[in-house]
Parts: sequence; C-alpha cells; structure tokens
Amino acid sequence: MEAIPPVPPRILIVDDDDSVRDVISVLLREEGYNCVVASGAEMALDIAGQEETPLVISDMKMPGKDGLWLLEQLRERYPDTSVIMLTGYGDTESAVDCLRRGAVDYLLKPPKLTDLIRAIERALAKRRIELARKRYQKKLERKVRDRTTELRNALRDIAHTYQSTLLALVAALDAREHETSDHSQRVVRYTNAIAERLSIKGQELEEIGRGALLHDIGKIGVPDAVLLKPGKLTPEEWQEMRKHPDIGFQMIQNIPFLATPAQIVLSHQERWDGQGYPRNLRGQEIHIGARIFAVADTLDAMTSDRPYRKGTTFANAITEIHRCAGTQFDRDVVRAFLDIGEQALIKIREDMQNRKLTLVQAEVQAQEAEATLARLGDDLDDLDQSIPGPGIPGPTSPGPMPRASAPAPAAPAPSATPPQQPVVLSVLAGGRQGNTRD
Repeated sequence: MEAIPPVPPRILIVDDDDSVRDVISVLLREEGYNCVVASGAEMALDIAGQEETPLVISDMKMPGKDGLWLLEQLRERYPDTSVIMLTGYGDTESAVDCLRRGAVDYLLKPPKLTDLIRAIERALAKRRIELARKRYQKKLERKVRDRTTELRNALRDIAHTYQSTLLALVAALDAREHETSDHSQRVVRYTNAIAERLSIKGQELEEIGRGALLHDIGKIGVPDAVLLKPGKLTPEEWQEMRKHPDIGFQMIQNIPFLATPAQIVLSHQERWDGQGYPRNLRGQEIHIGARIFAVADTLDAMTSDRPYRKGTTFANAITEIHRCAGTQFDRDVVRAFLDIGEQALIKIREDMQNRKLTLVQAEVQAQEAEATLARLGDDLDDLDQSIPGPGIPGPTSPGPMPRASAPAPAAPAPSATPPQQPVVLSVLAGGRQGNTRD
C-alpha cells in the first residue's frame, strides 16, 4: 500500500504588483507549495478566513491598508498563521518594527529564491513547533484539571470520613454518659452562630466547630464511678474530672487536621478572669474558639434538663451569660452572642429537634410499612389456599343445577374476607437519663 503524500502547505502571497505576485507564486509552486494570491490587505484577510493558511508572504507598502495593518489583523484573528514581510526599502527600523509586531521574518524585494525558501522553511518549522507546544500545553492542562478534580473529590471523601469518624466518636461518648439530647451537636451549632457574628469563616470556622464537637472527648479517660456518679463529687473526684481537658488534648494533639481543635479542647474550661482550668489562662491567652465555646456550652447546659435539675429558659440563660461578661466570658463574644437574639437561638434548638424527630419518624414509617407488607403477604397466602381448584364446586362456584323439579338447595354464601385495617403511623420518641457533668 503506497503512502499518501503529505498535502503541501497553503501560502498566501499578497502584493499590489501583479508581476511580483506571479513570479513568487510560480517559483513556490515549482517547489511544491500550494499558492494563492491577493492584490491587497483586505482581500488577503478574506482569503485567509476561507481556509487554514499556515503562511502569508506580504508586501509592506500597498495602497489602502498596508502590510503592517494586515500583520496586526492576522495576529489578532489567526494567531497560528506565520507572516513574512517583503519591502523594497532596506530600512532597519522598519524590519525591527515588523518583527516586534509578530512577523517571523523580513526580506528585501526582490528576494533571492534560496533566501525565500529558507525563510519559508524556518517559518513553517517554527509554526509546527508552536502548534505542538500548544497541543502539549492543552493536554497538560486537561490532565491537571482531571487530576485536580480527582484530588478534590478524594479530599472531600477524606474530609467526610474524618467528620463521620468524629461524629461516631462523640456519639459513643454521649452514649457512655447516657446523654440523649445531642449536647455536642447543639453546642457546635451555637458556637458556629456566634463565630459567624464575629466574622469568622472558612477553615477557621470549621476548626472551631471541630473543637466544639470534641470538647468533652477527654471524658473517655474519666472513670465511670466519677463520670456517672448520681450525687455530688468529692474534692478528689473533682480532681479526676478536671483532668478531662488535658486528656482530650493528649488524645488528638498529634493528629494534623485536629491541631487547632486540640487547643480548644485543652482550653474549653478556662475563664476570661483566669479562674478556669487546667492552666488558669486569662483573657486573650485563651484561644478564640474556646472563648466562643464557653458561651455556647453554658447556654446549652443551662437550657437542658438534667436528672438532678430542670433546665431554665433561654431568657434566663441569656441574662446570666450577659451578667458574667468580663468575668467568666469574653465581652466581645458575649456581645456577638446577644446579637443573635433569643428567638434565633431557640430556633437552632428546635431545628435540631425537628430533624431528629424526622429521622425517627422515617425509621418508624419504614418499619410499619415492612410489617404491613408482611401481613398482606400472609393474607394473600391464606386467601389462595381457601379458593378451590378448577372444576371443583365450592362456595363461590356452585355445581350444575339438577334437572329434577324439586327446588335445589340454596348455595352457601361466599365467605367475606375481613377488610384490611388502616395502618396507624406513630413517632416513638424517648430519652435516656443520666448525670452529665457540665
């Protein structure tokens, strides 16, 4: 099978002098090039737009639009087209101007054939290299985009896995303390609301949220006899309880993405006036996330029911937090907290309760539906067994009437299937009670 010869490149020759155009086109056709001609710049621009034109050889001085105008238009509309400029004047400044505007070469008229062929080969070779470079760049950019998308998806999956792991860990801790009211989740919502009022956003907001979620993780290291004790703690037991911030810090400090949350865990029991623990930090020494969390945690602790006391109202809790600004809490944080408003804080709690009830209801409905389908299946099986086979007289298929004149015995009435009772869906909501140390 013979190889298909390559298509000769298309060269557009632009000159207002007919003899120059004819001579150059004849010479280049003899060298194997596909030549087209134009007598002016505007005509040349139209021809270049009709078909791909790798190279244009143009005179610089022409009536109307000159060669420099054509050069600029070609560079703007068809940047992959190379341009060689011809001129009858040996002006160095003009040559430099042509090259500066994007021409690949500059020749004096009439050009020698060898110089012209050499210039054409250089221009076409440079164009091939440039096109190859652009193709490689686009391919590389496409690969980078694909890899970036894959990396972004992988990071999103990792972040989701991290978050799920943290939620499972906190849920295990809540279960150990018999905590059923989603204390950790509510504190995160309150903390984020206050942080947003302080113009905290992005990664910093996420890290503060993680710190709030994990604030009591150190209670895993507190003995059950202390953590779950129903009565008051002794001084020795309080010493054990007060170790949980440091225990939590030691647990997560070496996990890179939890470095900042670890500082919040360590400082979440510190006070603005320096009377907190474990390090007696004061004022700005306390991480901003821990200062925000202290307010959020106090709100949730005061408004939640405990086995040993009834929760107070949001209004009372807000008043108490306001009273403790400057002693227990950062004044700026309290100011942002107050800006949220009582109704907005109540709505955060109600939204979480409604979401939890929705999940419980969906689970109950699914269980009810499965039970209903099972009962219907059993009823259909019983009905199939009660229907006689074909050709056998039964309650719903009386036999042939006798020919005797005596009246036939009345056929028994078919047995009616009891109507299906409606399914009653109910939400089962309950709670576990225990003694949580706030």
